[in-house]
Amino acid sequence: MGPVVQELELNKYGLEYLFYDPTVFCPHPDGKYFLGYRSVEQTCAEIARYSPRDARKYAEFIDFWQRVLGMLIPMFNAPPKSLIDISGNFDWAKLKDFFSLMGPPDKILDLVRTMFTSPMDLLNEYFDEEFVKAPLARQASELSLPPSQKTGAVGSIMMAMRHNPGAARPRGGTGALTQALVRLVMSQGGVILTEQQVKKVLVDNNRAVGVRLANGKEYRAKCGVISSIDAKRLFLQLIDESDVDGADPELRDRISRRIVNHNESILKIDCALSELPRFVHHNHKDEYLTGAILIADSVDHVELAHTDPDIGRIPDDPSMFAVVPTIVDPTLAPEGKHTLWIEFFAPYQIKGAEGTGLNGTGWTDELKHKVADKVIDKLADYAPNIKKSIIARHVESPAELAERLGFLKGNYYHLDMTFDQMMFFRPLPELANYKTPIENLFFTGAGTHPGGSISGMPGRNCARVFWQTQHPIAQKFADAGNALKSTAKSVFGT
Repeated sequence: MGPVVQELELNKYGLEYLFYDPTVFCPHPDGKYFLGYRSVEQTCAEIARYSPRDARKYAEFIDFWQRVLGMLIPMFNAPPKSLIDISGNFDWAKLKDFFSLMGPPDKILDLVRTMFTSPMDLLNEYFDEEFVKAPLARQASELSLPPSQKTGAVGSIMMAMRHNPGAARPRGGTGALTQALVRLVMSQGGVILTEQQVKKVLVDNNRAVGVRLANGKEYRAKCGVISSIDAKRLFLQLIDESDVDGADPELRDRISRRIVNHNESILKIDCALSELPRFVHHNHKDEYLTGAILIADSVDHVELAHTDPDIGRIPDDPSMFAVVPTIVDPTLAPEGKHTLWIEFFAPYQIKGAEGTGLNGTGWTDELKHKVADKVIDKLADYAPNIKKSIIARHVESPAELAERLGFLKGNYYHLDMTFDQMMFFRPLPELANYKTPIENLFFTGAGTHPGGSISGMPGRNCARVFWQTQHPIAQKFADAGNALKSTAKSVFGT
């Protein structure tokens, strides 16, 4: 959640994060396994049991990406076009990370080349063993990109973040975060309306003035309207064409054609278990299941898990991301019982099934359960007791998830997390700083900088821009002062 939890003091509203360690377990078909701890040294010791060389290279790999992360965090925590905000986020440690990556022209060019390469190429450069490369490729691909995707190397920070700052989940499940935010808003006199579908953003003389609901009721805005849905639905469905064209005659065409979404989505399986999965061929210990369980047999296995859905095929050999939350938080299930959720990459639109199934995607109840059976079969290759331990399960297809959660075509990041659609390109340069060509209409969510995940950073950055708009002069002086104070504190320690 970046700085949001601390800044909003959400602990006062019942939010508690539970860190977990180990953070990653990935069994390999040959009996080896990758076990990642928060400690880089512990992780290297696990790798060294099979490959001392890869253990040494792993330390180098994580050191590099943690320094890249230190360089990027100040940019993530600020509007992408605000140099004052970005500079104010650099403390001495992050400045050291930044300058450690700089140097002579050839060193800088090598850094640029690294950022332009693919996770697959980078992993082949560092490592020999597939049991190391496969889980790192699977985590890099959490940006919903295949390991071969050029410019996707930055996905390698996913494992670096599991070391520092570490990985945690809210006690009581992710819904506990939502509940804490609701309590905070209500404590400040705010009102939250649910099950109130917005059908139209009201615009008057190129100024957003409110919204109209599906039931016809209108709410007028005093200061502005903030949207967190994707750009395509906002500008192509919720605002009159004439209002969009009046603000920017090219915007509708650029949004419909320039913003790129692939066909990859998620099939999700939630299970109630009578006992923990047991990875009997991989020196099973219950603590291995504390963090993420990855099924990734090889980098090629991960590659197909992404490229098949993109062309409308359901992968025949499932790769998956699974979590047993009750290891860390037993309150989520009755005593002695456990919960398990599994994410499996699958196409939103199934090739050859257009016009059938839910919303014409080809997904039916029969098909989703058939695919779920195949996913469980794959997991059972590693944890043979999993089938008999399932008390009940709930399966949601990509089409069902899209409908329930409001993902456009099943893309939970709103648009692809490729280099050309990040930072000040996300989703388009003219929309990248949380403002829009329509006055008082602001734009945030996963489709804005720095992208999807439960970080709170798009909303935090948007709130900053919104506040600056309401108090432009005072805020500029405050931002400049805070930047100077931050720099002085980092340099002089005062």
